[in-house]
Order: sequence, then C-alpha cells, then structure tokens
Amino acid sequence: MTHWIKKIIIVFIYVWGIESQDNVEQNIRVQTAYESGAVIINCTYQSQFPPTLFWYQQKANGIPKYMLNRVGKTGDEDKEFKDRFNAQIDTSSKSFPLMIQDVSVSDSAVYYCALQPTVTQTHSMLIQK
Repeated sequence: MTHWIKKIIIVFIYVWGIESQDNVEQNIRVQTAYESGAVIINCTYQSQFPPTLFWYQQKANGIPKYMLNRVGKTGDEDKEFKDRFNAQIDTSSKSFPLMIQDVSVSDSAVYYCALQPTVTQTHSMLIQK
C-alpha cells in the first residue's frame, strides 16, 4: 500500500511543476545612464505563489554577485549594495525594478533578475556615459 501512495505523490509533483511556469523577464537588454544620475533596470515576473526575487551584478570577467532579495515587503541586501541600490516588488504590475542612485562608472555591469528557485537567462547591461 505504501508503494502505491509514493507513485501518486511523484506524479502529482511532476504535473504541478509543469503547470507552475514561474519566470522572470528583462526586456531591455542595454541601458545607458549618466554619472551621478539615477537609472531603473526593469524586471517582470510570473509566479503562482508570492515570489522571492533577487538581483545579481556581474562585472566584466567576473561571476554574478548577490545584491539583494525581496519576499513581499521584506528582504535583505549585501552591505556593498545597501546605500545606492534598491528594489521593491510591485505585485500589481508584477515587476521588480532595480533603482541605482548616484550612478558611477564602477556600476557598469550586467544585472540579472532572478526568481527563486530558477535564474533567468535574460539580462540587462548598464553602460554609463
């Protein structure tokens, strides 16, 4: 009897996983910003459940570095990104925009938006003028 129950659970999880279709999307691939200005990098998401969303920064020839995450109105930031970088989940538009204030040349990087547990294959690159 126990063996039969395990098979039903596996089938149920498999079917649920196919239908969930959670994802993130970054439509703008390259953005330009001016030094000392502000820039917003957009990210939209689809999720059946309240999402946990992340932002990562990848500098040239580097690995993606964790910046911040949000679960509803709460979350945390890496101390390096605490002052000038901010993002809040907007449930009405299903968006998670990253705001960078007082932009500097050192902010030039690829920025990735991610939804737990999956990571998007799209990204936005910030180019400063």
